[in-house]
Amino acid sequence: MIGLVITQISVILLFLVLGWAVRVKKAYWLISGFASRPEIEKEQLIKSGYPQKTGILLIGTAIGMLVLLPLSFTGFRFAAEVQFGFMLVVLLGGFIYLSRYEVPAKRKRSYIIALILFIVTLGPLIYLTVYSHKGYEMALAEDSFEITGMYGDEWAYRDILSVQLLEKIPEVTWKQNGIGLPALSQGHFKVTGYGSCLLFIQKGNTPILYIELKDEQIFVNSKDSAETESWYKVLKEEAEIK
Repeated sequence: MIGLVITQISVILLFLVLGWAVRVKKAYWLISGFASRPEIEKEQLIKSGYPQKTGILLIGTAIGMLVLLPLSFTGFRFAAEVQFGFMLVVLLGGFIYLSRYEVPAKRKRSYIIALILFIVTLGPLIYLTVYSHKGYEMALAEDSFEITGMYGDEWAYRDILSVQLLEKIPEVTWKQNGIGLPALSQGHFKVTGYGSCLLFIQKGNTPILYIELKDEQIFVNSKDSAETESWYKVLKEEAEIK
């Protein structure tokens, strides 16, 4: 959590400094592409208020994120998603709005580029967030078990080397390829003492089921502790039978 808060504060400070430099100090060269424009376009943009409003947009985004920052210190599980979602929507929406202050010859193209960027950026993120919050399920069949959802797969009981029920998951050092949300870890992560592992973890819920396979290490749990324990019993029996 501390690392996430530091990241949020760093982003807020970055936007504040950039916004102040552009709006107050008129460091318009900080705006992407502005320095390389012809002088006549620069004058038109300054006259229309494009760079000044860009500075205001950055400062406004920073203030909004600062207002939302206290959510990170509450029990609200989706504070980071709300804050960074706000950032993306305001910035991308703001750049669409700023297109109206472009030079007339480039205004239409600017609208189209900004709109495409908005859709291409937010579309996959919204899909990924919604899909990831659907979570996963454990399905126990006659000869195998399956974990559904993103990064899920099916494994044969005969490939199980050991099964353990842990009170907490070992320290997760970094994400390799997966979804890391305040309430969910799903995908491939590095775990202290275990190396690369496949995680299906509902954070804040115990116990944790550890499954060691011939070619995979899995940490998985359910929001329902009784369900996690039932998975452990079945997999333990199957591992001993094989």
